[in-house]
Amino acid sequence: MPSDAHGGEHSGALGEADGLVPNGVTVFDDTIPAVAKLDPDLLQALRRAASAAEHDGVTFYVNSGWRSKAYQNQLLRQAVATYGSANEAARWVATAATSPHVTGDAVDLGRSDATAWLSRHGADYGLCQIYRNEAWHYELRTSAIARGCPPMYADPTEDPRMQQ
Repeated sequence: MPSDAHGGEHSGALGEADGLVPNGVTVFDDTIPAVAKLDPDLLQALRRAASAAEHDGVTFYVNSGWRSKAYQNQLLRQAVATYGSANEAARWVATAATSPHVTGDAVDLGRSDATAWLSRHGADYGLCQIYRNEAWHYELRTSAIARGCPPMYADPTEDPRMQQ
């Protein structure tokens, strides 16, 4: 299947153009598609929070951000192989049709100091952990700035967005 400009299925090895993230990438690395293709509002909130966190000696490293459909499908296939069933894999990896990573609406941050910082301060920037089982996964919830983050789902299988 040929590659398309919108991140559809293709054959061959996946790379940075599909959303793979090299080591050491931060939320300020505009040359990396996984960062550059994040929703602009999410990216702006991440960068504001990261700038504040730097004052506490914390750097926001990106493990995953935007992903192509092909990359998301590969992650799902790997999760099914790892966890033994599609149902169990769904606790960790969404389909390409439902993943907020494919739309650029989610980021997975590396290093526990960044996620610990966000667990304390993320709501001030509208950045919320969505799933209890994924301390690294953050999405933008602008209402959190005034009201705090919404209650977390135990895992993606409880998220109505994943039921499509």
